Amino acid sequence: MTGIVRAPDGRVLLLRHRLWPAAGQWGFPSGFARRGETFPETVVREVREETGLTVRVGRLLELRSGFRYRVEAYYEAALVGGADGLVLDDREVLEARLFPLDALPAGMPPLHRELARRRGG
Repeated sequence: MTGIVRAPDGRVLLLRHRLWPAAGQWGFPSGFARRGETFPETVVREVREETGLTVRVGRLLELRSGFRYRVEAYYEAALVGGADGLVLDDREVLEARLFPLDALPAGMPPLHRELARRRGG
């Protein structure tokens, strides 16, 4: 599950993931759902575990089939209360920052870049 987390000013929250390949470490908060957990609950939990921040999950933006039985779901999420409480899980995350859409970092998966720029209702 992945959360496309936006601040009220439109910037997106990106993490530099420790466990992702070096050439593509920047991306949205993401992780695996636990048994019995809804997908939105997974997004809320993963963002909190990886960054200490709180989000409100919105609509499903993208659903893709993955390897074997894996499903990848990408949800809109709004940052609640700002980024002042940022505390990184240094086992998984090297860095976290809010980026304006016109200054996204290199080393982002193409789908994450596309979803960052996707807007609408």
